[in-house]
Amino acid sequence: MKNIFYPAVFHPEEVGFSVTIPDIAGCFTQGDTMDEAVEMAQDAIGLMLEDAKEYPEPSAPSAIRTEDGDFVAMIPFNWVDYKRRNDSRSVKKTLTIPSWLNEAAEAAHINFSGVLQDALVVKLNIQ
Repeated sequence: MKNIFYPAVFHPEEVGFSVTIPDIAGCFTQGDTMDEAVEMAQDAIGLMLEDAKEYPEPSAPSAIRTEDGDFVAMIPFNWVDYKRRNDSRSVKKTLTIPSWLNEAAEAAHINFSGVLQDALVVKLNIQ
């Protein structure tokens, strides 16, 4: 999956920034620094979209209205990167392979889970 870029409205605070993602209802966050505010915005987007069947279409930055002192910045969001950072649960899968292949792999001390993970990363073109 490639990045989706959502416009975010940054409002400078006494310390740091409050951030709103207008395309995602109820998506607000804050950060003490610009870097932290961007990271928190990415996490907020992920939390808000976790159960979404479809992602909202990002608005053009020029369509976002701001108040004095506010500014718009584009926030990159990548679902695979978000899940990789925030969901380390293991999922058990049952698979079937020919017995001769199983015996050869076991004799070579092959880690079946590792091979499957590596193959899925390549097959899905995930970096």
